[in-house]
Amino acid sequence: MVTHAAMPGRKGARAHARPRSLTPYAVAVPLALGIIYGFYAAFIRRDGGPSTGGQVVLGLVSGAAVAALCFALGRIQRTLPHGLRALAYGALTACAIGFLVSLTDTSVLRSTVLGLVVGVGVFLTTFYLFYSRER
Repeated sequence: MVTHAAMPGRKGARAHARPRSLTPYAVAVPLALGIIYGFYAAFIRRDGGPSTGGQVVLGLVSGAAVAALCFALGRIQRTLPHGLRALAYGALTACAIGFLVSLTDTSVLRSTVLGLVVGVGVFLTTFYLFYSRER
């Protein structure tokens, strides 16, 4: 008689009922990350000398690219499975760190290895967080 109370509902039915709106944090966090990343990239390229227009352009372009990628990943992350979502965060972090290390005029091998190490660490951490918070 009371089997209807024990029946599970559709998973995610409420999420499809109304579209997700753009929150201020969805814009502020990628924007802040992009600004910090751009300033840091320009600072690394400056190398103690005077600021030039090329360094400013490098900072603006790299900051805008990181902000756009973070915003895009934040918008689509709920549609991705746990493993692919963690892989996306790891790949974004690995590329960002590898690029910053390459600005220091070190070898390509060092920037690749450091980017991969940090990317794998972020992948493992985010995979654990997404998997452990599964509903």
